[in-house]
Formats: sequence, C-alpha cells, structure tokens
Amino acid sequence: MDPLVTTGSATLKDYKRSGYDRGHLAPAKAMSYSKEAMSASFYMSNMSPQIPSFNRGIWKTLEAKIYELSLQSDSLYVVTGPVFKEIIDSIGVNKVSVPRYYYKTILRFQKDTIYGLGFLLENKKLSQSYFDFVVSIDSIETVSYTHLRAHETGRN
Repeated sequence: MDPLVTTGSATLKDYKRSGYDRGHLAPAKAMSYSKEAMSASFYMSNMSPQIPSFNRGIWKTLEAKIYELSLQSDSLYVVTGPVFKEIIDSIGVNKVSVPRYYYKTILRFQKDTIYGLGFLLENKKLSQSYFDFVVSIDSIETVSYTHLRAHETGRN
C-alpha cells in the first residue's frame, strides 16, 4: 500500500476478472536502481487499467525504447499518465476509471542540448509504430489539463 495515498486506492480485487491488466505507469525495470524504488513500482498508485493487447504491445515496446534511450542519454526525465477523456469503463468495487488514453512525455538531456517529445496513445490494441503517436508536449499538457479541470469541476 502506498503510504502517500490517504484517500483510498484501487485494490487487486478491482482488477480480478476485469479483463484489464494492471499497467505500470513507471515500469519496474526503470526502478531497478534500488530495492525501495522497485518495490514502490508495484504500488497500486503506479498502476492503471490497460487493455492487455495495449499493455503487452505498443506500451511495452515504447517503455523498452525509453529504457534504451535512458542508457544513451546524460539524463532522461519521463512523465507518464492517463487522460480521463471519455472513460472506457470502471472496474471493481472501487469503480477504478479505465482511461481511453495514456501519455508519455520525455525530456532527454544530451551534452548541452535538451530534446523533448510526447506520445499520446489510445488504450486499445494498436498495430502501428509508437512513432505514429508522437505529439508535442504542449498538446499533452493541453489535453490532460483541460480534462483534469473539467473533471474537477464536474463538466466532463
């Protein structure tokens, strides 16, 4: 249980027989630098319902590429999250929302240069390359902030 979450959380029971994977937002492999970080990567607060073919397909491939990129960079800053636009479903007794979209934004620091890009992917089986889903970080900020504000004010 994530000690920083005090408002309630999804549970393993919410996912049981739901048809959704517990998709990591920060992949466990990226947290292998310490036992504590690796353990924390399995908190439910780091998981979100993903369609299995998405989680085990394009999402896994993108995570592997980002990990590879981290080894070739001076440093890498990655932000990942759901976009709660048009919720697909909710699961379990805790009514865990199943997002229609997920994003990853990347800032790569290499020598004196900073590179940035984002990915916006629909939570479904995608057969294209992850390069087909490259978007600007600004556009991810817009879509995630706009929908977050609408959710907070009840104007979905």
